[in-house]
Amino acid sequence: MTKFIINRAKNVKNDILSGITVALAFVPEAVAFAFVAGVDPLVGLYAAFLVGLITSVFGGRPGMISGATGALAVVMVSLVATGNAMGEPGEQLGLYYLFVTVILMGLIQVLAGVFKLGKFVRLIPHPVMMGFVNGLAIVIFLSQLHMFQDAKTGHWFGGQELWTMLSLVALTMGIMFFLPKITSKLPEALIAICVVSFLGIFGNFDVATVGSFIRDGGGSGLEGGLPVFQSDLFTKIPLNFETLSFIFPYALILAAIGLIESLMTLNLIDDLTETRGNANKECIAQGGANLVTGFFGGMGGCAMIGQSLINIKSGGRTRLSGIVASILLLVFILFASGLIEQVPIAALVGVMFMVVIGTFAWSSFRILNKIPLTDVIVLIAVSSLTVVFDLAIAVIAGVIMSALVFSWESAKQIRARQRVKKDGTKVYEIWGPLFFGSITTFNSKFDVKNDPESIEIDFVESRVSDHSAIEAVFNLVNKYEDAGKKVKLKHLSEDCKQLLYKSSTKFKEVVIEAVDDPRYHLAENPEAFDKGLAEYKF
Repeated sequence: MTKFIINRAKNVKNDILSGITVALAFVPEAVAFAFVAGVDPLVGLYAAFLVGLITSVFGGRPGMISGATGALAVVMVSLVATGNAMGEPGEQLGLYYLFVTVILMGLIQVLAGVFKLGKFVRLIPHPVMMGFVNGLAIVIFLSQLHMFQDAKTGHWFGGQELWTMLSLVALTMGIMFFLPKITSKLPEALIAICVVSFLGIFGNFDVATVGSFIRDGGGSGLEGGLPVFQSDLFTKIPLNFETLSFIFPYALILAAIGLIESLMTLNLIDDLTETRGNANKECIAQGGANLVTGFFGGMGGCAMIGQSLINIKSGGRTRLSGIVASILLLVFILFASGLIEQVPIAALVGVMFMVVIGTFAWSSFRILNKIPLTDVIVLIAVSSLTVVFDLAIAVIAGVIMSALVFSWESAKQIRARQRVKKDGTKVYEIWGPLFFGSITTFNSKFDVKNDPESIEIDFVESRVSDHSAIEAVFNLVNKYEDAGKKVKLKHLSEDCKQLLYKSSTKFKEVVIEAVDDPRYHLAENPEAFDKGLAEYKF
């Protein structure tokens, strides 16, 4: 116990410093995503504070950072715009529809955790995970490029303004790269931000800052009060079937994207820290956080992969780092908005570029010629889809592709060994899984017309896996019986027998119940094994 407390105490400094770094990086990201969704910057900042704090305290993955994200903001654009069109000009009804949708999104996520759906993240294959990481790195990189544009006009920086921006970005990256080689006791990201901010403020450089970014984007600044309970929410938005039919598709999509992004981030942080998080607990925490956020005027959120990586790489390991980041963000809003608005955007862009370099799985280039071609295709496809569409579509498509490849390969594994017993009974020993993909090959193994009067089908090394397999066995039995031949099924496992009996009582007539596993007796009697093997015909 004492050792546990000492280890925790040792990391307090790292957690606090990494929390400060994350809080600084939080601000422009949350503001940018609020602009994407078409809402006030404070709506994004409140989401970052509330979702970040609640998931840090109650989530299933210490060290993971949550808040407003671009993947969710993109879906919210249509929701807010359509909602605004349903109200009077200037009423901003879309904002209230957003809050109600976020509440429903949270309910769906809580239910996913209660029913333990988080475990399905384990079904994501490694090529999909690697493709997701590479695609994510590219997306983070591309998301930073718009920082090199004038937020008001949309024009790209040029001339002295561009060179100043590039120089400060390079300085930030240089500090983050070389400082750990000198000492590991200082948080390189925070030091880089402080140094570049000092140069920007006292060097009178004409560069974009957090404040100019917000004002040029149409916001009034960072300054605000505490999140306020939206007491008039359900007077603005009626709770009826029409409202539900409008918001439910959005809530379902947002819940799915949020959970996939959060659980994928959880897996990634697990790998980096060599620890294990609780996926179902994270689902409930994310859902609860979004429920609260919707009632208090936030745009909802999920795990922020970029900020989570900043936190881990800055030494954050416990819940304290996320708590510090969230509370400090609120402090910025309440008391230090003027100071934070002076931080050059270049410093934060440099930090994110270093995150990109650290996130991208460079080893994927080395293994492309060492893994199956199908895995290469999945890896590249997931990376591309993450960039072109979004994380949820990419991961779902990657899992489907991997599942189809697995099904195809498994379908080729089915085979039947034949032998004839002394009494003339022909035995088909089935090896390999029997499912929808392998039934064609399974059917081709039998010669109903030329087989003898008595047939045994031995499932000693096979399983009847699905409805297609049940139908295939049922039809095969009927073909033999229609030909006037007697057929028996043996060595079916208990669960396979229950599947067959449930589908048709006919199987009770053809399944042999009291048969020992022959592998046990063959192992006991090697001579019997050699004799039996000699009888097989492939």
